[in-house]
Amino acid sequence: MNTSEAKSVIEAALLTSSTPLTVTDLGRLFEAQVGPDTIRALLEELRAEWGGRSMMLAVLASGWRFVSRPEFGPYLARLNADRAPRYSRAVLETLAIIAYRQPVTRGDIEEIRGVAVSPQILKTLEERGWIDTLGHRDAPGKPALLGTTRRFLDDLGLASLDELPPLAEMEKVMDLADAA
Repeated sequence: MNTSEAKSVIEAALLTSSTPLTVTDLGRLFEAQVGPDTIRALLEELRAEWGGRSMMLAVLASGWRFVSRPEFGPYLARLNADRAPRYSRAVLETLAIIAYRQPVTRGDIEEIRGVAVSPQILKTLEERGWIDTLGHRDAPGKPALLGTTRRFLDDLGLASLDELPPLAEMEKVMDLADAA
């Protein structure tokens, strides 16, 4: 199989997949005829070829996938009758603490926020698939250590937690929201 054909197969797989695909996933398409290094090179070629279009090839925490460019979000949202859930400030603060300070316990979150964390807040984030229990702290009561998931990164379009905005920048946004 030549590289042009392989690139077309990869493109078709990515366009039709409902989930991100890893290099290993894409390698299964070729039964070892195309190596991982070649697949990575073809993915980069596809990314460049799709550079000026309404869709782009993005690498997320779970793999590669085609996504619409952010500037088209407001238009595409009109097609989706289901509105994204609105989250309370408490839910968003809790999620931010977990994302930036993980792994954390419920007690750590309460200490940072200065108020008790409602079990419903953690349940909401777990049901969304954004947080999970990573383990348990070796302390009395063995409190659960919470952290974010790959789905959290995928939903935010991030490949890793390193791509989160700096915490100082987030504090400025929160101060602006309080002033409004």
